[in-house]
Amino acid sequence: MTDLQITLFGAGGVFIVGVFSYNKWQEYKAKKSVERAFSTDHDDVLMREGEAPVADVQEPVLRQEPRFDAAPAAKAEPSFGAPPAAAVTDAPVHAEPSLGDAAAPVVSPAAAPAAAAAAAPVREEVSAASEQATSLVDPLIDCLLPLSLEAPVRGDKILPVLQTLRLVGNKPVHFIGLHVNGDWEPITHGGVYTKMQGGVQLASRSTALNELEYSELVTRLRGVADDIGAEPEVPDMMEVMAEARNLHRFVAGHDAQLGVNLHTNGAPWAISTLLVALEKQGFDVRPDGRFVMPDGDGSYLFSLSTNVTLAEETTPRLTLLLDVPCVAPARDGFGAMIACAKSLVGRLDATIVDDYNQALSDAALAEIAGQVQEFYQEMDAADIPAGSTRALRLFS
Repeated sequence: MTDLQITLFGAGGVFIVGVFSYNKWQEYKAKKSVERAFSTDHDDVLMREGEAPVADVQEPVLRQEPRFDAAPAAKAEPSFGAPPAAAVTDAPVHAEPSLGDAAAPVVSPAAAPAAAAAAAPVREEVSAASEQATSLVDPLIDCLLPLSLEAPVRGDKILPVLQTLRLVGNKPVHFIGLHVNGDWEPITHGGVYTKMQGGVQLASRSTALNELEYSELVTRLRGVADDIGAEPEVPDMMEVMAEARNLHRFVAGHDAQLGVNLHTNGAPWAISTLLVALEKQGFDVRPDGRFVMPDGDGSYLFSLSTNVTLAEETTPRLTLLLDVPCVAPARDGFGAMIACAKSLVGRLDATIVDDYNQALSDAALAEIAGQVQEFYQEMDAADIPAGSTRALRLFS
């Protein structure tokens, strides 16, 4: 046989193998589609006798505000079920129908107080669910990953699968669902969902989402989607990487931590004496040995370090540290930290100094306070207010 004949035979063999493999792949896909279509593991809760079929629950009835008078209303009541403006893409916009519609119920003036009281908890519940959903999958700081469902799914069936995809590198991954009542919410055991939205955080304090992490995410996401009967929409990697780098540049440029030091005017302080003084000042001791000043809501305003190891018995210097982007301006973290430092000056016989042991005057501290306010304005302008959920996620 000539070389040409051998080459032709080889090419023909490769072609036959390729055709056979393609046919087997098509057969596998068809088998999976049939299994999903006729699987009894779908949301049978929607198919129980006496309940609405799946087709009925996919299009929830919009709630309408009751009128408190019998006269026709010319002005529509604002919706309380709509997500915020920055809500996840593909979320339906809840525009309340006009209160003059014939279908709108009419409530007599006598029943108005009771109706208003009953509606208030619903408003709060819907608003809280929408806000929580938006904070988990945030279009500004997350790469959005829409998932189209083949059929409505129950939260208790998909949560174990979703739990397998919580982190990619050090970037958190979250999922929310469009409930059959029309609201986006965190996926819960009792919920039934017609759509889903995933999100991976684009940047953190340390790094931006990179190509390796994104490739891992896409691979694992396809596996999750296959297990729950969904089809993911995967954004272009180059666009995602550009967004991640831009966001990380902002985070790196606003990763500000302000510290002031207390230096002893005499002998170094005994650690045992310091513990008593700091507890009286209101500090809590964390398990890792840090001292923190509680903010009253489960977090803290600023921290304090003794600048020595746990084995040391004395220290001549204390450092108070404010994590600026993580404390809301309304809490005045810098002002609270300086007030605490001045109180400790009298209690411990110390001087407030900078990192070079130069005393900090009131004028210098006031100038720093002005810079902190400018910093807060920059974060507000970027729609990442200091101390907000968005900021806490980015600067964690």
